[in-house]
Amino acid sequence: MGLLRVDSFSISLDGYGAGPDQDLQNPLGRGGTELHQWFYPTRTFQRNVLGKDGGTTGIDDEFAARGFENVGAWILGRNMFGPIRGPWPDLEWKGWWGDEPPYHVPVFVLSHHARPALEMKGGTTFHFVTEGFRTALDQARRAANGKDVRIGGGAHTINEFLRAGLIDQLHIVISPVLLGAGERLFDDVNLRESGYRCVEHVASKAATHVVLRKT
Repeated sequence: MGLLRVDSFSISLDGYGAGPDQDLQNPLGRGGTELHQWFYPTRTFQRNVLGKDGGTTGIDDEFAARGFENVGAWILGRNMFGPIRGPWPDLEWKGWWGDEPPYHVPVFVLSHHARPALEMKGGTTFHFVTEGFRTALDQARRAANGKDVRIGGGAHTINEFLRAGLIDQLHIVISPVLLGAGERLFDDVNLRESGYRCVEHVASKAATHVVLRKT
């Protein structure tokens, strides 16, 4: 069985993984895009997310590329799929990424409201799971077929898995910004008592990369 991983999840210096007031104009909340300035220029972002050539190499790109290796399925919180709250008004919203999302494997979206599976170009199929995060993990592990399962976020979703002691490894990127408000990552989590240790920390010009592993 593969690992349950978090990769390339950016937080601010004051501990926020997203800004407040997510909407169509602010997919990551107000100020949230500042967290990811290390990621946008990289070759991995340009190729995997935008479908373009070019991009920077080096520390940031190396960590970003790791996040796509050996991933057989993803888990996302509903807000990572879109800004819609409550029951789905219709089936028009298909995510932030256009016709071909960057996942290329099954993606399990946590939701309180049912919706049919959504098949997209490039091998991505979104499955909407209403039975909770443990059911989503069971389904993702089966779909991953021995590969790793990556949790894409958001902060609340990662926190839920952390409090349950289920995540094997976290790659956190500390961006040199202050958000002042938003969604915190580590609330009500004692990482030390849960058995996590820092096994790698590397700084680039844009951010500090920290890898925590449950021992």
